Amino acid sequence: MRTVVCPGSFDPFTFGHLDVVRRARGLSDRVIVAVAQNASKRTLFSVEERVEFARATIANAHLTSVEVQQVPGLLAEFCESVGAEHIVKGLRNGADLDSELPMALMNRALSGVETLFVLGDPQLSHVASSLVKDVARHGGEIHGMVDPVIVKEIQRALESEDK
Repeated sequence: MRTVVCPGSFDPFTFGHLDVVRRARGLSDRVIVAVAQNASKRTLFSVEERVEFARATIANAHLTSVEVQQVPGLLAEFCESVGAEHIVKGLRNGADLDSELPMALMNRALSGVETLFVLGDPQLSHVASSLVKDVARHGGEIHGMVDPVIVKEIQRALESEDK
């Protein structure tokens, strides 16, 4: 069984992320969405919430052979532990490549696991977790960027953040 890992902080999980997972599923028998902690990012949601949001979005999209797990440490070690053949990441633009390339090279150096890059859907190239949160903070419309369940949770989290 060919297994690939789609890692990210997913704060929150967007339809852009879902697009990458769908395409990764087309390349493999099993996809593991690996929800990671990124020490350089301050997240709005806990890792447990982010795992649940990814699971809900994937379930609502009726994707099969896709599971969501939390990454307890290094991604390279996680990939080895689940028998992943590849890491699959989406790229929206050149800036994404610039930030993803060093991580891909490090993961390959640590574990031998290659990273495959898929180009994001141009209709979703503006969808980034940070922008979704920023739009929501200012009262903008985020339906069509994240699952409806997540829309409500973003609004709830931002309201409690303001208090």
